[in-house]
Amino acid sequence: MKIIINENERGFQFQNGVFQCMLGAGKHRFYPQMGQKIEKLRAEGAVKLDKLNPKLLMAHKDFAELVTAIDIPDSHIAIHFVNGKIQEALTTGEYFFWSIHQKHTFRLLDISKPEAEGVSAETFRYIPMKLYIKVEVLEGECALLYYDGAFQSTLKSGTYYFWNGEVKVTYRKTDLRIQQLEVTGQEILTADKVAVRLNFVCSYQITDPVKQAATLQDFLGQLYSTVQLALRRYVGAYRLDELLEQKSDIADFILEKLRAEQERLFVEFKEAGLKDLILPGEIRSIMNTVLVAEKTAQANVISRREEVASTRSLLNTAKLLDENETLRRLKELEYLERICDKVGTISVGSAGSLLAQLQELVR
Repeated sequence: MKIIINENERGFQFQNGVFQCMLGAGKHRFYPQMGQKIEKLRAEGAVKLDKLNPKLLMAHKDFAELVTAIDIPDSHIAIHFVNGKIQEALTTGEYFFWSIHQKHTFRLLDISKPEAEGVSAETFRYIPMKLYIKVEVLEGECALLYYDGAFQSTLKSGTYYFWNGEVKVTYRKTDLRIQQLEVTGQEILTADKVAVRLNFVCSYQITDPVKQAATLQDFLGQLYSTVQLALRRYVGAYRLDELLEQKSDIADFILEKLRAEQERLFVEFKEAGLKDLILPGEIRSIMNTVLVAEKTAQANVISRREEVASTRSLLNTAKLLDENETLRRLKELEYLERICDKVGTISVGSAGSLLAQLQELVR
């Protein structure tokens, strides 16, 4: 029988199931009746043989000359290049590639140590994610790096890669920007046993993330408790009316207490403020009643003051009119003018002068 092997193929000839030789491109004859058989394989990419071990075939010169082999040891990976371009990443094991039409080269990387030195971010796109850890640190942040639980260094903003091999790599991010903490809905008893509710806010900035991580297990929890206790200490020392009179001083007092705890918490407190002070419903009703009464009393005082001023003004005007006849007559004429503005028609009799009749109208 005849068989044609194409340029991108190779043939493997067997005699009674035993490999004899590899056949190149062209026309070949074989005799099945004598136990001969030829299998064709595509000679590109990885060598894929079901019945033969490529490692054993490397002993045959005609096969070894057309194949590139690599044996990757433990704790290593290899970056596989095809014609100078990255193709893939290979893990521990033996690999065989046809090099008839393609050039295969490799870069061996040691992943037993966590530092991924000299490997570009582009290369990591071809490496399985389970083999490395990517750490992205944003502007205004830092990351604490640990090997097997032991602190190593502080990473500034940027992107970092570490091998996920024999050493366990972990990290912890910390925000170094000014942050805000809100303590809301705190119900606290005053000295006279009135329950008030407060909403408080403060801003802070972490100063030593390394010591903070090593010393404080739950930083935010401790920070919250510190603010909460300071609020209770202040509010519990005053009666309700005293607290309302000096509520503007609460923020200054709490900020002073917080700054006394800065070294313990490894932070710097910037400012603090009271957002809301909410009274119980019955207390608000009483205070509203008192406020209405006070405002009503103030309105009455103002009204009486205006009435007195008006009466005094009328009295002074009357005295002037009694003392000055001309002024009185001018006032009469002024009122007469106002009356005429309001009246559509005035009938005047023929008897007497017009001025006399008008005078009678205003008498």
